[in-house]
Amino acid sequence: MGGTTNAAIPEPGPGEELLPFLERVGEVFTVFDAQDSGCWSAGVRLGERPWFIKTALTKAAEESLARARALHAAVRHPVIVPLEQVLLVGGRAVHVMPWRDGQVLYHPTTTTRPDRTHPDHPLARFRALPLPQAQRAVDEILDAHLAVEAAGFVAVDLYDGALLYDFTGQRMSLCDLDEYRPGPFTVPGERLPGSARFMAPEEHRHGALITTRTSVHALGRTARLLLDAGDHEKRWRGTPAQLAVLRRATDPDPARRHPSVRTWSPTGMPPRRLFQRRGEAAPAGEGAALHVPPRGVRAPGGRAAGPHGRVETLRPQRGAGAAVVLVR
Repeated sequence: MGGTTNAAIPEPGPGEELLPFLERVGEVFTVFDAQDSGCWSAGVRLGERPWFIKTALTKAAEESLARARALHAAVRHPVIVPLEQVLLVGGRAVHVMPWRDGQVLYHPTTTTRPDRTHPDHPLARFRALPLPQAQRAVDEILDAHLAVEAAGFVAVDLYDGALLYDFTGQRMSLCDLDEYRPGPFTVPGERLPGSARFMAPEEHRHGALITTRTSVHALGRTARLLLDAGDHEKRWRGTPAQLAVLRRATDPDPARRHPSVRTWSPTGMPPRRLFQRRGEAAPAGEGAALHVPPRGVRAPGGRAAGPHGRVETLRPQRGAGAAVVLVR
């Protein structure tokens, strides 16, 4: 493990512990040390640039971060906060990612479960946004999952705690996608990790088959919960046609759902246009989106299609097993 030529964070010294190391090389401006995921994370500023640092404290969390490295090695998309560097500090893998402004729409800890309905809560604030703004954010989530699906991964543990929204910049980001994994696969234990509000029935059954139809369910639940005016799914803000699409996407029977994220559509349009209003112009560069490799999906030769079909190189760290460093 280690940095790149233009590494975000310098290499630690022998035997250095993580927090003293970060305090030595930069300014630690926030610490998240009560996460129910078993991870420890912090924000650190080096010069003018802030970074998000994350490491595992438990065996289960180490396995989750290894899955995250595999996902980031295969997928790069503007909405997904990228993994830029992996360090080894105190014998543990440490992920280095760009810091993005915004608020996680739900942030549970080991001691608190915030009230989503409080007017000041990020999720309540999101639900109070003008509908076109909220719909664009949901479209961005769907667009990112086109790349996830095309790379052969299934969404696991997608919930409001993985949604980071910048209310000032009106930008949605996806973070902490640590349970995504290649599919199809079968549930190895009693159930998969995740929030019951977002999970498909098959995720609760040992040995059940998990496929892209499970991703469709997770995305359907995400759209349903984000685009309702309240927390009880009684105040849908979209159209009846959109709601009908979501009902099919979240059908308890996987066979009755859309077979994939790419085919999820009320009229055959790309999924990322599901909530785009009639007559609204597509974002610049999206007109050819179906004629180029999906954003972030590996192309031959270890390259990946970047935003609007541009190609970015993904250079894995040599000799580091599953650990990778991604470089623009």
